[in-house]
Amino acid sequence: MKKIVFLTLVIVSVLSAKAQVNPVNWTFTVKKLSDKAYELHIAASIQSGWHLYSQSQPDDAIAEPTLVSFNKNPLLTLEGKIKEEGKLEKFHDAKLDISANQYSTKVNFVQLVKLKAKAKTKLSGSVRFQTCNDEKCLPPKTVTFSVALQ
Repeated sequence: MKKIVFLTLVIVSVLSAKAQVNPVNWTFTVKKLSDKAYELHIAASIQSGWHLYSQSQPDDAIAEPTLVSFNKNPLLTLEGKIKEEGKLEKFHDAKLDISANQYSTKVNFVQLVKLKAKAKTKLSGSVRFQTCNDEKCLPPKTVTFSVALQ
């Protein structure tokens, strides 16, 4: 019985330690440009030694690109594509013959949003992303967000 309890504690502690690995911190903010125009800023702060993949990847990439999805809102229109602001790194591994577009330290994803009518509403959605370091890649994660447009 003591062995079972000990084994259970070891498994729980290992799983807890793995669950705490979170090398990316996300912030979601809105900048008002005019009565009906806003910029959504999705900022990723990346721990040293880790990187986050760009939305666009080369054909030979095995990385999962960052994907921002928006929930439907009849009061809003999304203008153009999401822009990436940050220092894009073009990684290539000659041994494996793979490439990736990635960011280290930080990146800001910016989406222009327009209201169809002057009203208070929310913009919500999710970000699906994958992070890696020189030793391993973590499974893709999804974070949700909701920001007020006033």
